[in-house]
Amino acid sequence: MSLECYSTAGVALGERAAYWSAVISDTYFPLHLSYRDETRFDGRVERRMLGPVSLSRLRTEAAQYERFTDQIRTGEAGHYLVTIPCSTPVQFHQLGRTVTCGMGGFLLERGDEPYRFSYDARNDLFVMKVSREALSARVYQPDRFCASVFDGRDGLGGLFAETVRRAHAMAADLVAGDILGRQLIELLALSLDRQADCSESVPSVTRAAHLLRAQKAIRQHLSDPDLSPETVAAACGISKRYLHELFNETGTTVAQYIRVCRLHAARDMLQMPGQQRLSTIAYHFGFCDQAQFSRQFRELFGQSPRAYRDALHGGGKPN
Repeated sequence: MSLECYSTAGVALGERAAYWSAVISDTYFPLHLSYRDETRFDGRVERRMLGPVSLSRLRTEAAQYERFTDQIRTGEAGHYLVTIPCSTPVQFHQLGRTVTCGMGGFLLERGDEPYRFSYDARNDLFVMKVSREALSARVYQPDRFCASVFDGRDGLGGLFAETVRRAHAMAADLVAGDILGRQLIELLALSLDRQADCSESVPSVTRAAHLLRAQKAIRQHLSDPDLSPETVAAACGISKRYLHELFNETGTTVAQYIRVCRLHAARDMLQMPGQQRLSTIAYHFGFCDQAQFSRQFRELFGQSPRAYRDALHGGGKPN
């Protein structure tokens, strides 16, 4: 996807603060900004959309960004930001916790909760924006990781941070960008889960492990028409009531998670070259018929399966 660039370089000094506030609001969400010297503030942001995530790079003078309660609209879709500072440490406060994240680390911020974020000198930052729904589908209770610093140098965290940097610089077409964006979410989820393995209490880790096992079992049996909470619970050796509790804590249900996974898998198949009929894809992923598949696909992705495939490959494919 193309790279969008915004800079204060061509903006009059007295108008830069207002201009930058508008850029930040459009890139992330409304924030209150403070500057060490707003008349001399200089900033540049480069943004690239990769399917379900937005990647941006900010290079600015010292600034403070605050998210206030009155800036959070009731019912708005929640998002998380993942920030990777590259030249100057950042200070972050949210959910009663205050941390400092330096170079080689990254931190998670919840966008629909108040917070304060700042750095005292010119900085270079990579920021990944991902929906609350997308991350919660891969990570048990992501909020527990907010205002925590993660290692972005080694292991899975290092792989995630390096992939963010490379992905931001990489031009990608619609299909490749979508796949890359979802892979970034997977890498982030693995990094957060590894942190949980190292630092969470035994009960929390056990519940998280059960949830991950259940999610994996679902993704491995999407083509099974009999896939249900009962079969998932049996495969994981847990009760159906406990399974429902695990998913309810993530803000969804077992049935909803199965449906969304099936639709994502069907969308992946639509991206592949070939002549698969829509009815064949629908039945392969456990939908009762093509009409049900098309209706639910439109509800989730905003367009029919046929329109989605035609936009990628052109018309003329079988129905």
